Amino acid sequence: MDLKRENLEAYLRSLYGNDLSLVSLQKLGETIPTTEDVKGFGYGSPLLVEYQIAGKNGSCVLSSMRLQHGFGHDHFSDRARILIWQNSTFAGLPKHVPSLDVGYFTGRGKLVSAGDASEYFMLMEKVEGKEYFFDLERVKEQGATDLDHDRVIALSNYLAEIHSVKNDCPPLYLRKIRETVGDGECIFGILDDYPENPSFLDPDELQEIEKVCVEWRWRLHGKAHRLAQVHGDFHPWNIMFREGTDFTVLDRSRGEWGEAADDITALAMNYIFYSVQKSLRLTGDLKDLFELFFENYLDKTGDDELLEVIAPFFAFRAVVVASPTWYPLLSDDVRRSLFNFLENVLASKRFNFRDVNSYLD
Repeated sequence: MDLKRENLEAYLRSLYGNDLSLVSLQKLGETIPTTEDVKGFGYGSPLLVEYQIAGKNGSCVLSSMRLQHGFGHDHFSDRARILIWQNSTFAGLPKHVPSLDVGYFTGRGKLVSAGDASEYFMLMEKVEGKEYFFDLERVKEQGATDLDHDRVIALSNYLAEIHSVKNDCPPLYLRKIRETVGDGECIFGILDDYPENPSFLDPDELQEIEKVCVEWRWRLHGKAHRLAQVHGDFHPWNIMFREGTDFTVLDRSRGEWGEAADDITALAMNYIFYSVQKSLRLTGDLKDLFELFFENYLDKTGDDELLEVIAPFFAFRAVVVASPTWYPLLSDDVRRSLFNFLENVLASKRFNFRDVNSYLD
């Protein structure tokens, strides 16, 4: 990125007043200052900035993070998070150089301050519709209609379409697998929220589950060819249906690229979840919808390998729906069935979507 002198000067004036004038710019590690624009800023050394205010000299150092894949720096939001954190903590450590501000570059190269921020927000359009979990509640109690089958087809078609967009970037795939197992919002983080010695689990059972999940992480280590466009949190509370099969999705999460199995299990786990609440089995119309969802997706994509990588993603979604925090009213029998499912799936090299009840035993 080229850093224009006039944009930097305007930014500094927004912080220190209109009396400021820019004197020189110099990449740290180089010896010759310049009064011109800086080519390729952000790809090399930080920039030493010299200025004057009312005849007094001042200086500061401007730096940014280089765009790279790996080490958790893959996304714009990753780099923003690190810089925001640094701005808020540098001055709190004795003898640490303080941060004067944190900000961002616009698409036109302007510098904008964000240093006064205490929390961030997002503004979105209003969406009409009704969350898909209401459909599953109704199917559990009253049975399915033709519309329910049509909606399953629409949802699996949608996933087949977005997953058809691929990306050749192994670090992003490895990150997805790593975070599914170890992130605070995923398996390890959800299990850390479980109470000590829950009545529906044996002692050390959660520890053993974590060990198996780590084994799965390494089993999927060579599957980077599967990296695809994903939603990231495709569960029934994030799907809004209107008339017929017209729907909108909400709250895309955890990155633009990932493993298709994550989206598949985020939805499919809920057909199991609602059925198990009623009978501790996957039965009736919910079983039909579950199998139709898989059949149509596999038919559209030809992704038979999905069934060989799906286990840790089912484990993630199962520990969520079995969570005493998120679902405090579930019986121990229901939670136990969900843990039977996730442990048996983790123990299988290939998932058989037509025989879910064998995993619930």
